[in-house]
Amino acid sequence: MRDIRVTEINEEVLVTIDSIAKVTKDDIQWLKAKAAGNVRERVRLCAHRSTEDAVHEMLIVHTKGTYIRPHKHPNKSESFHIIEGDLDIVVFDEDGKVLELIEMGEYSSGCRFFWRLSESYYHTVIPRSDFVVFHETTSGPFVRATDNFPAPWSPAEDDLPAQERYMTQLQDMLASQ
Repeated sequence: MRDIRVTEINEEVLVTIDSIAKVTKDDIQWLKAKAAGNVRERVRLCAHRSTEDAVHEMLIVHTKGTYIRPHKHPNKSESFHIIEGDLDIVVFDEDGKVLELIEMGEYSSGCRFFWRLSESYYHTVIPRSDFVVFHETTSGPFVRATDNFPAPWSPAEDDLPAQERYMTQLQDMLASQ
């Protein structure tokens, strides 16, 4: 039985309304179903109440094949803790050259399960399992225009053919490293 109570900002963004955010396994299953049921196959549950909060904590669910446009967050740190599933984090230089591939999985997998980025590098995530669930923490407040810069060399999220070409090229590049 789902325990968490939320306000739905849109099909991808939910915000807890309880003063104490508590999440169960059933809540995670519900979030996975929500992710699978929307166009971009992702959902985030914000434990912070407002984009103005000093700390932003989110439970994020992505499905395999979800495209996350490479981006960076100037003057912010970001950390992930994998709860379920596997994903790769790819870190890029300013020109789109891969600097590092970080393979991640839940604690019991033996893979890295925690990641923190303290500098402003372009990065993306590539879900490797049918679902990946992770806890992300970053500093607030969040202002989209100044806090999230998409990589100019990466395709926009609404250009599906370009996304497919880019992800195929990226996968080939990662496989050859």
